[in-house]
Order: sequence, then structure tokens, then C-alpha cells
Amino acid sequence: MLNLIQVLWPSFLVAGVAEIIFFTVISPQELYLLGEPVHFSAIATYSIGFFGFWLVCAASSLTTLFFQQTSAEINGTESD
Repeated sequence: MLNLIQVLWPSFLVAGVAEIIFFTVISPQELYLLGEPVHFSAIATYSIGFFGFWLVCAASSLTTLFFQQTSAEINGTESD
């Protein structure tokens, strides 16, 4: 449970900051997806953007936790 909190909480905070910065520069009505304009409401675009940023930030935090492990922990050869 502690690892889950260590991943999700910081990634939530950073995703919030990333969304603020991104949507300060780019308007939701100016976004294109695969060459077509996005036809979602502004709130839907903000929500999708937030969850996208949160996913990327959580992946970064999970990668950090993975690389903090020793080789014995990763391979399951650790003796208790």
C-alpha cells in the first residue's frame, strides 16, 4: 500500500501542475488528434488531459521505484 501511495500522490501533484502549464499555453479548442480537430467540451478535454498527464507521471514514479530495487529483490532470490 505504501508503494501505491508513493507513486500516485506525487504523480497526482505533478500532473496537476503539468495540466495547468499545458492548458495555459494551449486552448482546448485548438487541439488536433490524428489530423482532426478535437470535438470534446473544454471540461472533457481538461479531464482527459489530466488523466493522461497522471498516467505518464505515475509511469515515471513506478520506474523510479523499480530501479531502487536490488537485483536480488527483482529476481526473487532474496532470503529473509
